[in-house]
Amino acid sequence: MKSIEQIVLAGALDLLKNGGHGWLCTVVKTFGASPRPLGSMLLLSGNGAVTGSLSGGCIEDELLEKLQRGELATLQPEILEYGVSAEENERFGLPCGGRMQILLEPLMASAEFCSLLNELCEALDTRLAKRRRVDLRSGQWQLEDVFRCEPLVIREDVLIQDFGPRYRLLLIGANELARCISEIALAMDYRVVVCDPREDRREQWSVSGAELNSSMPDEAVSEFADPYTAVITLTHDPRIDDMALMQALTEPLFYVGALGSERTSTKRRARLKQLDISDEQIDRLHAPVGLAIGSKSAMEIAVAIMAQLTQLRSVSLKKVDVGDV
Repeated sequence: MKSIEQIVLAGALDLLKNGGHGWLCTVVKTFGASPRPLGSMLLLSGNGAVTGSLSGGCIEDELLEKLQRGELATLQPEILEYGVSAEENERFGLPCGGRMQILLEPLMASAEFCSLLNELCEALDTRLAKRRRVDLRSGQWQLEDVFRCEPLVIREDVLIQDFGPRYRLLLIGANELARCISEIALAMDYRVVVCDPREDRREQWSVSGAELNSSMPDEAVSEFADPYTAVITLTHDPRIDDMALMQALTEPLFYVGALGSERTSTKRRARLKQLDISDEQIDRLHAPVGLAIGSKSAMEIAVAIMAQLTQLRSVSLKKVDVGDV
């Protein structure tokens, strides 16, 4: 399954390849509450087709009306602001006090621009991160490789926006807790892979949208390891969980967690140290996994785990000094 950014960018590339024209629309500033987060994107084609979302639909309708009246910029980027008054908040369905700035970029049908758009699409398809810089006077793009995505920045004359792959969740063990985690994670737009070398457990798996993997746990971790992947062991079987953790703690993963009580987690850390995993690597392990919210049932534990992943992703973004980007 592709992210909405991949769908929008691929749609823009197809539109230009087929001789069409249109606009790439991006949420570049939000003030107060907003219906869509910073960086949300929409493709508006010259014939009025819309891909993606900027709001609950009212801003999209306003853009379509501007298109019909011929009021959309065609030569250089334009910034549109919505929610500057209480009347606009009500009209566009924005929360009370919310305001948004939308960057409208006319798509350029040049070979150079199509090549850059294709490069960005290919990077996302292969789980690589890219940064695009948009000159707000000319509309020209520049692309560069980045290791980790940082928040969108817009200044007087430039937009800096990072694109990275969807976050991926590798669960070790096809059990009831994995089912609960998978359902929440899929709804939060994670790509979910469930690894279990035990055939009988795989045969009982029934979550649509979560991929099943029959590899040995360490092989699965090695296959999927990157800075946008979290690995969580759930089997309670050291022969399976420790195999995955030994590999996971040596990889550049976003998160490594293991199910178990404080006592179980202490024993696990001792075993890992005996297996020549360093103290620094062991310190990366979140065990017991999830936020300490007093969860007992499988679904409550799943909520605690996904809440911790959400918290860590948020903290990671807040640590970035966007003024230095």
